[in-house]
Amino acid sequence: MGLASCRDFGDLGAGWHHSLSSGPEPRHRFARGLIWGKMSVSLIVYSGGNVKQVVVYMAGFQGKSLEQRDSGFGMQKLQLLGPVMATPNGTLVHPGYFLLVGIPGLGPNIHFWLAFPLCFMYALATLGNLAIVLIIHVERHLHEPMYFFLAMLSTIDLVLSSVTMPRMASLFLMGIQEIEFNACLAQMFLIHALSAMESAVLLAMAFDRFVAICHPLHHASVLTRPVVVKIGLAALSRGFIFFFPLPFILKRLSYCRTHTVTHSFCLHQDIMKLSCTDTTVNVVYGLFIILSVMGVDSLFIGFSYILILQAVLELSSRGAALKAFNTCVSHLCAVLVFYVPLIGLSVVHRLGGPTSLLHVVMANVYLLLPPVVNPIVYGAKTKEISSRVIHMFSGGDRNDSVQNL
Repeated sequence: MGLASCRDFGDLGAGWHHSLSSGPEPRHRFARGLIWGKMSVSLIVYSGGNVKQVVVYMAGFQGKSLEQRDSGFGMQKLQLLGPVMATPNGTLVHPGYFLLVGIPGLGPNIHFWLAFPLCFMYALATLGNLAIVLIIHVERHLHEPMYFFLAMLSTIDLVLSSVTMPRMASLFLMGIQEIEFNACLAQMFLIHALSAMESAVLLAMAFDRFVAICHPLHHASVLTRPVVVKIGLAALSRGFIFFFPLPFILKRLSYCRTHTVTHSFCLHQDIMKLSCTDTTVNVVYGLFIILSVMGVDSLFIGFSYILILQAVLELSSRGAALKAFNTCVSHLCAVLVFYVPLIGLSVVHRLGGPTSLLHVVMANVYLLLPPVVNPIVYGAKTKEISSRVIHMFSGGDRNDSVQNL
């Protein structure tokens, strides 16, 4: 396969001309100009002796000159979206990179100052979740199903915050918008897979609370350590298996419109909208995994809490009922923090229309809030963890070592 290189563009000479078209894309025009208000370059691809024409779009100008193009983070680099790959079914155009954006309507100065609370949130999420994992690991009396699931939840939140927050901080602080095509797909996969794993862990924690309250005598025999390990492995495997195809079904698309995503991170539905080819497979599979993973999990969690509430209301002592339900408060807060933004984000994306401030805020809340809130809620509501944290910061370990001497 032969492909005209970038330096060959200047030698095309008289073969170039300018055109302004508001209608459909001209499929057989050898031209460089403003098409659909975006700069494009037509290349000639030679494959098997046949000449194929490919239109490779460059940075979208929206009818403006280069000097007028500004995304709020400074000038965008004018680069090709290649590479261009010829396949038996046609030609694929993959971008070399995508451009991330910040919060709509805010200038670079405001984004710069927003980077500092974002870094604080990342530090809080990292220290909080790491502290929970270490405390559960060190304290042997916390080696119970509920705390094993909590350690898994904190580990997932720790990885999820590390996948999203540092990249957002570099965007806000230094205005680095570019993210490579494959790196964007990798981030997208990790975000969706980790979210599915977190949903499964929340379901496992709901099942643990259901057995502990509704069938307390059978809790130790039902949730044994091998069963807990199998549940954890199933949660991790399901998230990986269901979302592993996403990067590959995105790679089968061509991206010849624009390469600016509408969030500060990469999401499947966001990347999919940049394609100029048929996305039916992506839409159907994306809806299928959302309903079969998060949708099923949320239904079972809701059903578990209906049975828990019914069992609590049947208790004769009001104090016992409050004590039993109080053990579910932390988990219920984690469920609401995770699922309410997820449902809102899914609704606003399914409704379509241009990306608004609501889209961006819902996406940021969905990804940034749970890793920060979960360790705070569980640290405050779980007596064993909060007492251990107070013991650590009050110098209890040092006092114990002195007494032992």
